[in-house]
Amino acid sequence: MKELLEHLVSPETRKLRPYHVPPSDGLIKLDAMENPYTLPSELREEWQACLAAANVNRYPDPGARVLRQRIREVFDVPSRCEVILGNGSDELIQMLALLIGGPGRTFLAPSPSFSMYRMISLFTGTGFREVPLNPDFSLHPDSMLDGVREAQPACIFLAYPNNPTGNRFDEDLVLEIVRVAPGVVVLDEAYYSFSGRTFLDRVPDYPNLLVMRTLSKSGLAGLRLGMLMGHPDWVAEMDKIRLPYNINSLSQAGAAFCLDHYDVLEAQGMRIREDRGQILAELAALPGVTVYPSDANFILLRFVQGADTVFESLKQRGVLVKNLHQPGGMLENCLRITVGTPEENLALLDAVREILGVRAA
Repeated sequence: MKELLEHLVSPETRKLRPYHVPPSDGLIKLDAMENPYTLPSELREEWQACLAAANVNRYPDPGARVLRQRIREVFDVPSRCEVILGNGSDELIQMLALLIGGPGRTFLAPSPSFSMYRMISLFTGTGFREVPLNPDFSLHPDSMLDGVREAQPACIFLAYPNNPTGNRFDEDLVLEIVRVAPGVVVLDEAYYSFSGRTFLDRVPDYPNLLVMRTLSKSGLAGLRLGMLMGHPDWVAEMDKIRLPYNINSLSQAGAAFCLDHYDVLEAQGMRIREDRGQILAELAALPGVTVYPSDANFILLRFVQGADTVFESLKQRGVLVKNLHQPGGMLENCLRITVGTPEENLALLDAVREILGVRAA
């Protein structure tokens, strides 16, 4: 069997590890940047009725026309842009990799950033160039622009705000990268709900600029719906790669319903932003902790005591966060903490204080 795998599976793929999602049963789940709030009970009943009316014995609308129109309206998509949907942002990244990647091509992204940029590049046989961020996780202008000129990437991924660091990159530098890029630039605005800053209105000015978003962070992670907006010619080419019926009937109906009530999700996002400010201040006051600014729904922390120790101690106290520790790397002794409900945030703070031996004020 080993010989067969080595013969058929590419060396790049064999070196990869599956995307690991740890079990969270019985734990306060603050590891995956999810919105901790569900729909209000009165809307949940309407939403369930909407889903019950879906004809799941039939294939879904292949173009998700109703849903795409609601996305255009809710997110003010410019008239000169087209929209394509994916089963989460991951599928959209994969579509791009299949369309413009492959042997002899290179994709580029800052590092650290979203792991799927690298993973999807590699398992589609596409070269991948990483450009290290500054120690404060900002983009280094010379390094980025030199990297673009040297690698001549077919695609550049810029998460805005960046995951896992939570910061937004300099807007003028982002636009300069778009102008000098020999290929497309994808602005991944997965955390737009918590930053409020976007490049979507600039897409008509730059034919090589694509903006990607997701409803996962807004409160619909279980529906797995990503969206990409860009020049109609780009979207038309991507649509050739898109698998038929990739957005199922329940996701189409459920997402369209929620977009009809998007004010509810916006209110939840506002509450998360307010709680983010409070928890940032509380964590920054603790000794032995470096807290990085965030425009997302999570916070990056660095512990003098050691991330592995704090991570395991938090799990023992019933709190699950994301351990990003890599010895010698830029994220050495770092944990990423999702902003939860006020009760969850308080439990986290109490646990961190106890681990650090700090009494609550």
